[in-house]
Amino acid sequence: MSLQLQPNDTLLFFGDSITDCGRDRASLSSLGGGYVNQINARLGHSLASPALRVLNQGISGHRIYDLEARLETDLLAHKPTVITFLIGINDVWRRYDRNLVSAAADFEACYRRMLTRIRDELNPRLVLMEPFLLPVPADRRGWREDLDPKITIVRDLAVEFGADLIPLDGQFAAAATRAPAAFWLHDGVHPTSPGHALIADAWLRNSGL
Repeated sequence: MSLQLQPNDTLLFFGDSITDCGRDRASLSSLGGGYVNQINARLGHSLASPALRVLNQGISGHRIYDLEARLETDLLAHKPTVITFLIGINDVWRRYDRNLVSAAADFEACYRRMLTRIRDELNPRLVLMEPFLLPVPADRRGWREDLDPKITIVRDLAVEFGADLIPLDGQFAAAATRAPAAFWLHDGVHPTSPGHALIADAWLRNSGL
């Protein structure tokens, strides 16, 4: 499915540190140094439209519940026409570093509440990107027990809400056969520059550009 981007679209990227990537949160024009910035540059070149807006609303450390808490101010208020979600890895990580469990059923219910409200109030085009993980260091393999059900939830919600799905977990696994895992995700979670390029390319391919 192609997003069929329009020259006057407002694209909003909603997520955690992978999306945030050092942006200046005091400035809406700041896109950080990661995949959102790369997408913006490529769209600027391809569409050459001054009316196109790209907004980065990622905040480092956030879980699904944090996104829901700021849904009104950081998403709905901007009335985006295309919304991309990348969330879930901190819901996994906090289980292993703080014993803060995000049960799969709670994660799913929260995600569904947000998508339902977004659909009812804005009816935008939706893109759901899978959370992802590589075994760097090796103990990350144990996180699969918590992550894999959340990936399945994201896939199911994409079907339920008619969203485009970008299967990043599998794409990073495939990339790790071409270069070591740390080349793409330096700690198994946070992308390197090539890792951000992988995400940007996956999103742009899905957009039809």
